[in-house]
Amino acid sequence: MQRSDPSSSGLQGASGQAKPSGLPAAIGAYLIWGFMPLYLLLVTSVPPFEFVGWRIIWTLPFCLLIVALRKQFPALRKALSDRRTMLALLASAVLIAINWFVYIWAIMNNQVYAASLGYYLNPLLNVLLGTVLLREKLSRWQWVAVAIAASAVALLSAGALTTLWISLTLGFSFGLYGIVRKQVDVGSLPGLTIESMILLLPACAIAWFYAAGPEGSAFGQDAWLSLAIAFAGVVTAVPLLLFAIAARRMNYSTLGFIQYLAPTIVFLLGLTVFGEELRPVQLGSFVLIWIAVTIFVGDMWARSRRARAAAIA
Repeated sequence: MQRSDPSSSGLQGASGQAKPSGLPAAIGAYLIWGFMPLYLLLVTSVPPFEFVGWRIIWTLPFCLLIVALRKQFPALRKALSDRRTMLALLASAVLIAINWFVYIWAIMNNQVYAASLGYYLNPLLNVLLGTVLLREKLSRWQWVAVAIAASAVALLSAGALTTLWISLTLGFSFGLYGIVRKQVDVGSLPGLTIESMILLLPACAIAWFYAAGPEGSAFGQDAWLSLAIAFAGVVTAVPLLLFAIAARRMNYSTLGFIQYLAPTIVFLLGLTVFGEELRPVQLGSFVLIWIAVTIFVGDMWARSRRARAAAIA
């Protein structure tokens, strides 16, 4: 899902002015995603399934607003009129809904480490999925990183099996989401807008189901809670917009390195704010993942430097 941009290297444009850096946008996106658990603390009284419904409902109007401001309605109409694109976005909508639900459920049920580990695993799973599904080739060091990550999963399966499903579901659902989105020619924001449209009807059904229940809807009972629920549209669309800006202005390897900021923040929040106990088997798994990530990022940087040197030559 991340694409390099030749303008991201700081070269000057035809006007003589330096191209704007994508670094602030990238850091902003991953900071928002990293501190997302703090926002979820505001809505812990809302059942996770109901909250996912409201998140979808409030994401759509905010996405449409940004689409209007960025004048992307032609891209939106083009995607809506293409049958193949719509089928792919139907699949990606299901995957992202699963990802959202499992992540929100994990945070609300004090499984912060499992959620963090899922997003540490995600880039490594992306590499593996690219090999299996897209027939991409891995470098020797990438295979080493994947093997170490597999060891971390095996360690969890031996000592923390009850939370392993969270990490694997988050990692694979987002990895498959990226694979599907990579196959269609649609931007991040128009794509999320259409995904929200696809999910709107089931989201409304979920909201109606809870509203008809004995406890009633979480939205509308308390002004502050309702405001916090509606804010889900902002915290969903804004980081995606920042990410889209960063992806156009930065090279892949730099953006790939920064993406580890979010799960690191989530991990630290688990240690501090949430006070979740870090079991030895979880610590061992994280150590293996950090080693794998270091190897993966190091190989990514080395390959990027060689590619730049070859281009200059």
